[in-house]
Formats: sequence, structure tokens, C-alpha cells
Amino acid sequence: MVTNLFSSLRKYISEPTHIAPLAIFRIVFGAMMLFSTLRFWLLGWIETQYIEPTFHFSYFGFDWLPYPNPFCIYLLFIGLLISSLGIFLGFFYRLSTLLFFITFNYIELLDKSYYLNHYYFVSLISLLLLVIPAHKNYAFDALIFKKIRSDLVPKWTIYILKFQLFIVYFFAGIAKINSDWLLDAMPLQIWLPAHCDMPILGFLFHYKETAYLFSWLGMLFDLSIVFFMFFSKTRIWAYFSILIFHSFTGYLFQIGVFPLIMSGCMLIFFSDKFHQHVIKKFYIQTSENQVFKPINKLLFGCVICYIVFQILFPFRYVLYDKKLFWTEQGYRFSWRVMLMEKAGTANFYVENPYNNSEGMVDNSEFLNIHQEKQMAFQPDMILQYANFLQQKYIKVYKKEIKKIRAEVYVTLNGSESKLFFDPNLNLLEQKDGFEEKKWLNDF
Repeated sequence: MVTNLFSSLRKYISEPTHIAPLAIFRIVFGAMMLFSTLRFWLLGWIETQYIEPTFHFSYFGFDWLPYPNPFCIYLLFIGLLISSLGIFLGFFYRLSTLLFFITFNYIELLDKSYYLNHYYFVSLISLLLLVIPAHKNYAFDALIFKKIRSDLVPKWTIYILKFQLFIVYFFAGIAKINSDWLLDAMPLQIWLPAHCDMPILGFLFHYKETAYLFSWLGMLFDLSIVFFMFFSKTRIWAYFSILIFHSFTGYLFQIGVFPLIMSGCMLIFFSDKFHQHVIKKFYIQTSENQVFKPINKLLFGCVICYIVFQILFPFRYVLYDKKLFWTEQGYRFSWRVMLMEKAGTANFYVENPYNNSEGMVDNSEFLNIHQEKQMAFQPDMILQYANFLQQKYIKVYKKEIKKIRAEVYVTLNGSESKLFFDPNLNLLEQKDGFEEKKWLNDF
């Protein structure tokens, strides 16, 4: 019975559908990545984020990745520009997508202090585009290599992108179902009053009721918006609300190009006829329609595994006992968007190996402001920084450093500042990993 079910599913998702929605998705995604990369470059963030700091926080398991010199860093961003343009134009699409996937993820793996949910989203979309034939029409490849030209693609190539967008919104909504967000309206109670100078609506941000209203509406929006996008009768109003929602959040909060990316990508939920109408001026008539065979078993298995992973991975936090927002174990890569206001202060002390006296570290000597801010309340980054300091001061003292401790105070969603862990704890004796960080104090 299960075999028949999977066989029927394979056959259904292999049925042909028009390529226009996929082509427009490729064009929009490529254009946004080109714009985002140029913006990043022109704002000077390449230097301030990747060249000027002395130390960079690697992701667990990727500390082997060599850190490039400034020239190579610029080469990576040039690769991003070229590959984004290639995706946009559909020019040597497979090569462009592969180049984008490699360069973008390499850059993101260089320093986790810059982690953002929409960077993770871009990584996943570039992975999916590697196997999706978004270049078979409305692309330079279709003009150059006429044998690949086709009006049609298998349904799964569009469904998988819709699924990924569903995951982003729906899981962001699930993440908002917590007492801090719904019962205490945190962190919106902290954030909104800072924007009381906003035209028209600003005066409302003084009231707690506004924070509660926005918290509940935000949760309901994330949980329901994709469902409304699926139905033709509600689609245009749902998309209009997406534009309002992302414009509003983009104005209030510093979330970069995330609103633009999501607004552009959600166009894929519109009908084939809508996309054909948009792109009709550039329409390329194919000589014959391609007949599709069911998706091969290997690729079908990979798609199923990808879907299962995307559903289960955000829930890995249930494996840990302590408060998620406090320890952040299972927080990244889980579509938890702007759910907390967390800040810390971290003073590190290095023990002199000759007389056991202590010297306090000036963090600004090694980290930029953003890195220091992020490190001060994330336990894995605190451990990584302590190990960096050990190697740094071994060169200073010419002798093994046996103890580094830190006094770290953290505040979460307006709570009183609390000790993150025992200030006498030797950080060099703690190991980073997927195990629960029992050395942290309870919230």
C-alpha cells in the first residue's frame, strides 16, 4: 500500500506544468541576489565584517574551512555578482547556480555572528535551483541550446519551492506560540516605543495594547498566509497583505533585504496564466512539448528526505531541557525571526601562567561591535572566543595558558541582568558540541 502511494505521488508530481512561474522565480531571485550583493559591497560591509576583525566565529564542524585573504574575499563577492547575473539571465544557468551556491555558502560559513534567517533561506533556494530546470525557457540558455527549450517542467519543481516558502512562514508562526510572545508581548513591548516618531501610527506604539495586538497578528499572519496564497479567491488580498506586512516590518526593524526577498519569492503562488501574462512579451515558442517520465527514484528519494528534514530539524530544540531563548541550542536554522531582545556584557580574564595573576581582555582589540554584541550572549561563541584568546596569549606569554574565565551578564526580553554561568568557570575545560550545555545557569 505504501509502495502504491509513493508510486502515485511520483506520477503526480512528474506531470507537466507551464514553466513561466519557475522562470519568473529564477529571474526575481537572481535580480534580488544581484541587488543584495551590490548593496553589501557599496555599504562597505565586506571590509567591516570580513576583513577588519582579527577573529571570526566559525560554525561548529567547519573550523577547518580556510579563511581567505582580503583579495580572495573580494573574489568571492565578484563570484556572487557574476553568478547572480547568470541566474537572472539564465546564462550558463547550471554553472552560475553552482558558483552562487559555493560562494554564498562559503561567505556565510566564515562568521556565524552574521547569521540571519534569510541567509539560510537563500542557501536552501540556491540548493534547490541546482536541480530545478529553471533555464529551459525565458533564458539565454534556451536561445543558445535550443534542444533544452521547453514550455513545460514537472510539477515538483514548482511545488518544492512553494513548500520551502510554506516552511519559512508556518514555522515562524509556530515559533511565535510561546508565552514571551503572546502573553507578555515581548520583545515588541521593548521595540515599538522606540519608533513612536513613525508617521501616522507612531503615537500608538506607546501603548502595551499595541504590542499585544501586533504579537497576535504576527503569529496569525505567519501561520495562515501561505494557505490564503494557495486559493485563487484570496490570493491577491493575501499578497497585498504580504506587501504591507513586509513593508511595515522593514521600516520598523533593521532586517535588510529580507522583506524584499520574501515579497518577490511569494509570486510563485500565482497561477500559470498570471505568470504567462507577465512574461508574454519575452515568450519563446517551443517546437514541441516535452513528454515527462516520472521523477527517477533516486531524485524522488532525495526530495522526500529534504522535505522530512525541513519539517523535523526546527524541532530539535525539544531535545534540550533548558529555556531555548536562554541557551539558544536549536535556535539557529529554525525560522525563529525576531523573537527576543537579548543582550549581554562579557568580560574575559586570562590567567598569567607565571604568577597566576589575571589580566582583563579588551574585546574591541579582536572583534567589531557586532561580533562582540553577538558573542556576549551566545554560549558556543563564548567558548570559541575563549579558545581563540588562549592561542593568542600563548604567543604573548610564550607559555601554555591554562585558565580563561569570564563574567557574563545577560538580559532576556526585559528581564533583570543575570549571570550566564559561574564566573570562576574555566572556559578552556568546556567543550562545544550538540550536547546540552549544563554549565550554563538556569534562566
